[in-house]
Amino acid sequence: MGPKTLRRLIGGLVSVGLVGVVWFALQMFPIGASGRPVTVSVRPGDSMSTIATELQQAGVLASSTAFRLDTLIFGSPLVLPGTYEIDQGASFSTIRSILAGGPNAVVLSVNPGLTLHEIEVTLNQDEGLVFAQTFANLAQAAAASSPYGHLTNLEGLIGLGNYVIAPHESPATLLAAMQASFASEAASVGFSPSSTVQGLSAYQLLIGASIVEKEGYYPVNMPKVARVILNRLATGSALQMDSTVLYALHQDGGTVTPAMLANPSPYNSYLHAGLTPTPICTVSTDALRAMLRPPAGTWRYFVLVNRNGTMAFSTTFAEQLRNEALAKSRGLP
Repeated sequence: MGPKTLRRLIGGLVSVGLVGVVWFALQMFPIGASGRPVTVSVRPGDSMSTIATELQQAGVLASSTAFRLDTLIFGSPLVLPGTYEIDQGASFSTIRSILAGGPNAVVLSVNPGLTLHEIEVTLNQDEGLVFAQTFANLAQAAAASSPYGHLTNLEGLIGLGNYVIAPHESPATLLAAMQASFASEAASVGFSPSSTVQGLSAYQLLIGASIVEKEGYYPVNMPKVARVILNRLATGSALQMDSTVLYALHQDGGTVTPAMLANPSPYNSYLHAGLTPTPICTVSTDALRAMLRPPAGTWRYFVLVNRNGTMAFSTTFAEQLRNEALAKSRGLP
């Protein structure tokens, strides 16, 4: 190889090296302002390679390879599992700093059957007393102007889903997202403030759906549970649902004792005929659909008869007693 060829080779390598350095620098310090904040979840056991890929897919990084190279040069932070909010297009140093600081966003999971009280308790634990109290106050104010009537609270009107509470997010923003989620959920099954079934208003149907949610538990049971509720209401009978008694005591599940049954709370559906004053939990589309389109039937009773969630429904009390005996023989409460 001659001197001229060698110089050309060296020059080419230097040029490639400079291009590489410039490219890497632009990845480390992107030009322009950062983009919108996004959230990235880190699961237990995720490697830095996996995290970098997630960051690239979320638009935080342009190149996961460059970020992995950065962590090799400057050190890889210890990243705890959780949810992180990071701006798209953030510098590598900013990303490393956020990851090293631990999860900075909270994910609030609202599943069917959760109560407003349980949501507020979780917010108190995760976001603090001030956030939780502000949320509760805003929810009460929103209830007073609800399209479903002048309500005392928003129980049952909170939509399901995972809500990411980012740093500095306000309780008002969270509540608005929850209400929007419920509106979307309700619309998907044709439920609205003007819905009626067998003389029941939309809000009364929502109350019924919340009881269906707690008592039916599995979607397969919900339509018949809805029919039991409607049949009992039609005759002015007490619903006699354990879930309503437990709701007044902020309890979910468990044995209902004689002392509980004597509780004069308006939610005690053994002492008071008709529906409870408000829904008793968040509801699924299955429960809403069951109240909107209940099957025909004469059932007035039901009991769990199998550990897989199967329920037996009956029209007469004698049939119910036989089903209860069957459940007891199988070791069910």
